[in-house]
Amino acid sequence: MSEYTDEFLRYMEVEKGASKHTLRAYREDLGQFFGVVGKPPAEVELSDIRGFMAQRLRDGKERSTVSRQLATLRSFFRFLHREGLIGSNPARLVPNPKQKKRLPRFLSVDEMFSVIEEPEGIGFRKARDRAVLDLLYSSGLRVSELAAMDMDDLNLKEGLIKVRGKRKKERIVPVGSKAVKSLKAYLIERALVRHHTEAVFLNRTGARLTDRSIRRIVVKYSREAGISGNVGPHTLRHSFATHLLQSGADLRVIQELLGHGSLSSTQVYTHLDVSHLMDVYDKSHPLAGKRKGEK
Repeated sequence: MSEYTDEFLRYMEVEKGASKHTLRAYREDLGQFFGVVGKPPAEVELSDIRGFMAQRLRDGKERSTVSRQLATLRSFFRFLHREGLIGSNPARLVPNPKQKKRLPRFLSVDEMFSVIEEPEGIGFRKARDRAVLDLLYSSGLRVSELAAMDMDDLNLKEGLIKVRGKRKKERIVPVGSKAVKSLKAYLIERALVRHHTEAVFLNRTGARLTDRSIRRIVVKYSREAGISGNVGPHTLRHSFATHLLQSGADLRVIQELLGHGSLSSTQVYTHLDVSHLMDVYDKSHPLAGKRKGEK
């Protein structure tokens, strides 16, 4: 089995451009599955996969986690079948577990500004943290995209940055004037730090800032701003998309800015509250007055 797994992971890395994080998740998913099933890939049947998924759900695993593991198995067995290593793909007809619909958390504009303005003071760390928060919200970046950003990706004169998203797909996104100002202030401090990397965001030793460190920055300042509950980099991304939509931005534009492969991924941001929708209706629809009881 390990030989098949290694071939699959090489294919995903070289041909599909999968990240190290994704490859590690694939390996863990496959290891868990075959550890439970105890069969070589050629002997796995549809019932084995369905039984594994049912057991994971009984063990209390999130439906999203089980769906991700099923996606791994589908990709794995599809690869083996295409390469002629197995006679059929047993995962092809296995349905996804029904998902609980969850709306992504987002902050209000006032809450968002209070988080961004929390890192007060001078010096490398404060300037860097302000730039991190500003850029995450200004451009709706994933934490991995921010961490991977290099100096050559910045075009602050034009207010643009190049972003490498999932599967190394590149896109150009705008940067707000406030974020540009924060970045310029940080880059002055960055120039004083001894480093040997082209990474934009550095830690104190001059190495590239990691995803985990960026998450810690967001958590730290959201707590200091008095925001309750779980707030992370993705919360800022959700807030970015939600506030654009509430301001009238087209869903297709938001899709492009977020780097979503399909519009269905972006449609989760149509969760505007009823009061906002009714306010827009009252201001724009010719017959809005009729709803209020006019005859």
